[in-house]
Amino acid sequence: MAGEFSRTSRIGDQLQKELASLIQFEVKDPRLGLVTVNEVRVAKDLGYADIYYTVLGKDDQPEVLAENQAALDSAKGFLRRRLAQEVKLRVMPHLRFHYDQSVVNGSRMSALIDEAIRDDETKNGNEDE
Repeated sequence: MAGEFSRTSRIGDQLQKELASLIQFEVKDPRLGLVTVNEVRVAKDLGYADIYYTVLGKDDQPEVLAENQAALDSAKGFLRRRLAQEVKLRVMPHLRFHYDQSVVNGSRMSALIDEAIRDDETKNGNEDE
């Protein structure tokens, strides 16, 4: 059972929990919106951690996304230092923030599927008459 998850994935999960809390409660940057940390991928050598995030309700506003990216980038040092205090690791990875497009892509795909279903229903309804 213990071997099911790699060490880096367990560390990533722990970092994700801590980062979500730190960003929500301790980062006081006014540029920062409602950020959700979706995933943290940690390199095998713990040299860096890629943090994938989304911003609630602001997926279609590039200027807001850029402000959030800048706010997170400016808070990297603070977040890394606080993570080192909370998570006991010999080496704390460098943080790299990336906006997670998967949520936007998923909703776009869902809308396309819904549209295709409506089109099929319309075509099938016209053929029955």
